[in-house]
Parts: sequence; structure tokens; C-alpha cells
Amino acid sequence: MPFTYLTSVTIRFQVVAISLGGPKSQEVLRNALAKGADKAIHIEIPDADIPKVEPLHVAKAFQKIVEKEKFDVVFLGKQAIDDDASQTAPLLAGLLDWPQALFASKVEKADEGHLKVTREIDGGLDTIKVK
Repeated sequence: MPFTYLTSVTIRFQVVAISLGGPKSQEVLRNALAKGADKAIHIEIPDADIPKVEPLHVAKAFQKIVEKEKFDVVFLGKQAIDDDASQTAPLLAGLLDWPQALFASKVEKADEGHLKVTREIDGGLDTIKVK
């Protein structure tokens, strides 16, 4: 789901871009701010440590930020540049004890406190409601 689409929906929210990585991650965050993010958070780690970072490390770092900032909803990318594991989002949902809706292609407000999420699955689309 394109970032610019998220900033154009009618639900009022704050977009916070988060990146874990070395100094090069700052460029990604500046790009997010230029595209409309309200805030950027850089979890800086030395370049030498980047190959050692596992999805659980990222999920735990994101968990601390989500709890500190009191986010209601978190969107994560499907994959990282270095792997195609798709593990960080489910791990984060588990750590937070939140529902998850993976591979979302469309997110809409449903009734109060719920989102209607259309997900890409093998063989088509699936629509679910999450709180």
C-alpha cells in the first residue's frame, strides 16, 4: 500500500516512520518526511551489527516505540531488502498481543474501533475485520 495513499484517507491520524539501521537509514526517513510523515524515528545501530539483526530484534525495538508512543495501529512492510522472511510484523503483533492482518492491499475504517482489511492471499483476496 503506497505511503502517499495512507496520508490521503479521511481518518485523522499521525504517520510516524521508523527505521532500524545504520546512518544510511536516515535517507529513508527523510524521504518519508518529504512524502508526508509527521515524525521520524531512527533506531541507529552500527553498520557492522546490521548482518546480526534478526526479525525478533527489530520487533522488540519496535515494541518499545509502539508502547512509548501509544500507537493504535502499526503498518509494516512485507519484506526487507536483505530477506523475504515476513517475520517482523507477526512477531510484533505477538509481543503486543495485538491482532494482525498480513499482506494488506486495502485498509478501511469499519465500525468504531475496527478496521476492514483486504489481504492478498493465494488465489485472490480475503477481507477481514480487526480491532
